[in-house]
Amino acid sequence: MRIVDVLDKKAIIPDLKSTDKEGVLRELSQPVAELVNVKQDDLMKVLIERERLGSTGIGNGIGIPHGKMKSLKKLALSLGISRHGIDFGSIDGRPTHIFFLLVTPENSTGMHLKLLAHISRMLRNEMFKQKLMKAKDVDEFYKIIDEVDDSI
Repeated sequence: MRIVDVLDKKAIIPDLKSTDKEGVLRELSQPVAELVNVKQDDLMKVLIERERLGSTGIGNGIGIPHGKMKSLKKLALSLGISRHGIDFGSIDGRPTHIFFLLVTPENSTGMHLKLLAHISRMLRNEMFKQKLMKAKDVDEFYKIIDEVDDSI
């Protein structure tokens, strides 16, 4: 599965405004909630509950908040960039800049794990991360992801 096959351009946020974890989750979840027709508050509950288990800030400036929802019919993904970085409780204690938010139907564990692994592999590429940080608009983000998606 390719990221560009599930990442709607409406769910790309080139410049996150929030300065804390909950604010970033709210910004990232808003377009996702609209795209998959769920209440944003319900999605936020799922994401916050997952964060209570342990931060999804995986280090090296990356956060991959994720969760599963019963009422969801299809998976959804959003991408956001925090230019200044925020404290997301990352395992390395450093600010987080690049966020991919993933939400999947509750009964899709295999797909959920596969997509998380795919995103993680992409984000190990330092050049990819640098290009994302320099991208200015939604189309540029989409093009960068499309190019790297083909090489993973």
